[in-house]
Amino acid sequence: MATTLPPPPPPLETREASSTVRTLLRLWPYVRPVRARLLTAAVIAILASCIGLVIPLVLKWMVDGPIADRDPAGVWLGALYLLLLGLAEALLFGLRRWLVARPLAGVEAGMRAGLYRRLQRLPVAFHDRWPSGQLLSRGTTDLMLVRMFLAFPLTFLLVNGVTILVGVIIMLIQDWALGLVVLIPAVPVVVTCLIFEKRYSRASRLGQDQVGDLTTVVEESVLGIRVIKGFGRHRSQARVFRKLSEDLRGTELRKARLLGAIMSVIVTLPELAIGTTLVLGTMRVADGDLSAGTLVAFLSTALALRWPVDSIGFLLAMSQEAATATERYFEVMDTEEEEPGPHGARTPAASAGDDGLRFHDVTFRYPDAPSGSPPVLDRVDLHIRPGESMALVGATGSGKTTLTALVPRLHEATSGRITLDGTDITALSREELRCRVSVAFEEPTLFSAAVGENVLMGAGAAAGKDELERALGVAQADFVHALPQGTDTQVGEQGLSLSGGQRQRLALARAVVGQPDFLVLDDPLSALDVHTEAAVEAALRRVLADTTALIVAHRPSTVLLADRVALLSGGRITAVGTHHELLRTNAEYAHLMAGDPVGQKEEQR
Repeated sequence: MATTLPPPPPPLETREASSTVRTLLRLWPYVRPVRARLLTAAVIAILASCIGLVIPLVLKWMVDGPIADRDPAGVWLGALYLLLLGLAEALLFGLRRWLVARPLAGVEAGMRAGLYRRLQRLPVAFHDRWPSGQLLSRGTTDLMLVRMFLAFPLTFLLVNGVTILVGVIIMLIQDWALGLVVLIPAVPVVVTCLIFEKRYSRASRLGQDQVGDLTTVVEESVLGIRVIKGFGRHRSQARVFRKLSEDLRGTELRKARLLGAIMSVIVTLPELAIGTTLVLGTMRVADGDLSAGTLVAFLSTALALRWPVDSIGFLLAMSQEAATATERYFEVMDTEEEEPGPHGARTPAASAGDDGLRFHDVTFRYPDAPSGSPPVLDRVDLHIRPGESMALVGATGSGKTTLTALVPRLHEATSGRITLDGTDITALSREELRCRVSVAFEEPTLFSAAVGENVLMGAGAAAGKDELERALGVAQADFVHALPQGTDTQVGEQGLSLSGGQRQRLALARAVVGQPDFLVLDDPLSALDVHTEAAVEAALRRVLADTTALIVAHRPSTVLLADRVALLSGGRITAVGTHHELLRTNAEYAHLMAGDPVGQKEEQR
């Protein structure tokens, strides 16, 4: 059954902004296991902030009491109270930090592990469409922003809100008239915050997408450094990098301007209000309407609220960064995984003539293909008998690689079905299917691991040294024993420390090491020299004698490994026969084989 994939995220201009709160609430399943510690940390932080608001009340007592009465002992006692309150506040904030550090690191690690698992389970078509840098930035930078939000803004938006509320109540109790003066900036500050939130959200999303694009360019430049140097394209690549860097710089400057604008409003208006209360309060103290201690306490409380108020700007900015990071994270997590298929599915007995590997009226169209475009594969019917090797031949772009990718369900057939020994492959779990079918791709991919580890990836957990040596022998990869640590030698990223032929032989060894029932080889010998190719073919014939195989071939020497040949043309199988038969009876096949000495000899026969 075909899989429908959502496209990569649309351009920022066409995407509707989602609620910040609604987006951040999606983090709850990850936060729930540590909610007790986070809640405790929030309560401790609120308590610490409220202790800070007690300090102005102590100052009021000291000014109206010991200082006014010229009581040195009372002043020293008040100083002791202030010291103890300050120490208590510092210790409580330190305890809050300790409470959240470990669990939130675990939350980040869990989210990153979940993202990695999801990426492994997403269809190949998803990875074909998404730039790798965008995925990398979601698993690194975005999750760091989420952790920072959970550690700081999440708590302090609540803590500072409670602190401001308690502080305003204290000021109104001390003197309601001065309290109302201090509250005047509240309306313009709230309006400014609402405008800021909307604009900063768009800039934040744009910046994080640009980080992903920049990461993609850096990764491609590193992996393609040989091409860049070989063609002298370092200047053009540098221009691309500079352009993306300048775009990102412009976005970051825009964010800085937005943050600077809101900070100027949030800082300036309350400061003007405090200055006004200072003037009015001083006049009232001079007139005897207000005690000096009350004015000191009022102003001290107002100054204590400067940090909670001033922090609103960057707390909102960090929250928006986290919201867009969360949105980007769930764009991947919300993508539908490959259906695992039934577990432990029973394999029905194959009916006569319906065993081996068979394509039944298979049609395939890529999920993102334009509506009405012709399918890549159109009603393909092909039967590979048990133990038979079938070569698949066709012009470039005819769909050979796509056809082979349908067997291990790297892509899903749009219609029709594929059977292994009479069983529809969709009736098997993917794990079972991929244990029975082994694949060697045209582009051999190796991982930054030991040679032996790379090869044994194609076998079960029980495979060991004997299976490894057998596979290396089949692939004529004995060169590994001359490496510094033999099969324990670490290959570089993408295996680029090895030659193309060496990588291809290790990929072939990986395909045969598990002795699969079905073998799918996509032009497995294209990078080998003539002598090595002959040796590999001789060893591979012994493997193919006991395996049902489908081999994509471009050269007659590879075609001759197979018992029969299928010609793929226009998305359909147009001819099936032996190499000799097709050379005599099919002009298109003869043309494809033309120019190769082996093909010319066969034509002459």
